[in-house]
Amino acid sequence: MATVEELAVRIRGKLAEGEQRIKQFQSQKVEEHHARREREQQLEQWLGSLREVWRPRLEALAREFGDRLKVTPQVTPGRREALFEVKSPLASIKLKFTASANADVTELVLTYDLDVLPILMKFERHAEIAFPLDAVNEAKLTEWIDDRIITFVQTYLELHSNQYYLQDQMVEDPIAHV
Repeated sequence: MATVEELAVRIRGKLAEGEQRIKQFQSQKVEEHHARREREQQLEQWLGSLREVWRPRLEALAREFGDRLKVTPQVTPGRREALFEVKSPLASIKLKFTASANADVTELVLTYDLDVLPILMKFERHAEIAFPLDAVNEAKLTEWIDDRIITFVQTYLELHSNQYYLQDQMVEDPIAHV
């Protein structure tokens, strides 16, 4: 039969184990926090350098659309966004490019979102590409942005030649009845 003193020793041992686990857990969380901060700084560096890649391309898009396009940039820590609102009598058109990180800040994530209302045709509404923060492929990133811009322009042109959008915009020729 165990004595009370032996029980007390076992209790102290378990409490010491518990305290050690708590200290290890706290230490691990502090390390994770520092590592996350480092990744956030790396993300900010990438977002800064990304400006040199996507800004001239997005400016070219805005320049080509002229007065039909309103651009609203948004810069926040860990996120860059450009919202394009296109004036069209046929539909409400909003295009958004976003650069941010995934939840654990290990990847640079670029997204393309296109909203066209009313939706009367099929088009690519969302696209996304992600790169590990320590291995961002600038050439692939640039190609992806260029492809998304061209996809948007094609969608815009299709919309303005689509019979469903044009129904209310067309009139009948009184002589040829077309």
